[in-house]
Amino acid sequence: MSQTPAWDDKLLANPHTVGDKRARVQKMFAAIAPSYDLNNRLHSLWMDQRWRRKAVKLAELKATDRVVDVACGTGDLTLQFFRKLMTHRLPEGDVPRPGQVVGIDFTFQMLPIALRKAEKLSIGSCQLSIDNCSFLNGDAMALPLPDESADVISIAFGIRNVADSSVAIREFHRVMRPGARLIILEFSLPTNVFLRGLYNFYFRKVLPRTATWISGDRTGAYKYLPESVNTFIGREEMMRMMRDAGFENVRQFPMTFGVCVCYRGMKK
Repeated sequence: MSQTPAWDDKLLANPHTVGDKRARVQKMFAAIAPSYDLNNRLHSLWMDQRWRRKAVKLAELKATDRVVDVACGTGDLTLQFFRKLMTHRLPEGDVPRPGQVVGIDFTFQMLPIALRKAEKLSIGSCQLSIDNCSFLNGDAMALPLPDESADVISIAFGIRNVADSSVAIREFHRVMRPGARLIILEFSLPTNVFLRGLYNFYFRKVLPRTATWISGDRTGAYKYLPESVNTFIGREEMMRMMRDAGFENVRQFPMTFGVCVCYRGMKK
């Protein structure tokens, strides 16, 4: 059965202003879920995993932290956090908490893939087990979590896909404990004009064709990707949005010539 496009050229002029953006994004990710990991690896030249490792490092995890990875997709960043926690020793007499790492995504079709990847992890003699890693179907703007229940909240390549980024960031603040860290990993554009031109040629001309061929997608997902990045808020506005939500010590960490940026803030 053919897919009805979620995105056309008119909508892609600025996908962030589309009234039913949430439903279109959800439909898009449901369609590309089976080939999502392969396209991520190939089209980032395997850099996507390096960016996630950097995000985990910037989170400055402690052994007892509860991590919530929002827009977790197929679980790559969620499991990076889980692996990192597996290397920590808990304080004497303490025990791991159930649900110590939680991945949340509003596209259900991503979650079975994430769960299968989690089940394949080799735990060895570590204190953590797969019971400490779970996945939930939920919306970034209305997390199914109580107030002040997380020590780290992360979102990788998902904040621009949310219907209202400012609402989501305020929701993250609600769920975080005092002293908790917010980690936002997102695509950006190189500040160098020459590099930006090369990047956008690849991003707008090459990637949509090859990624669509690999995935067999007909929703317009890989046309949406470059336009959603090019029309999204800039780095300074993202940092201002985090401060307005109540975060302090907000910093940005550009990577790979500015193609990707990790933002970090702390709740007072």
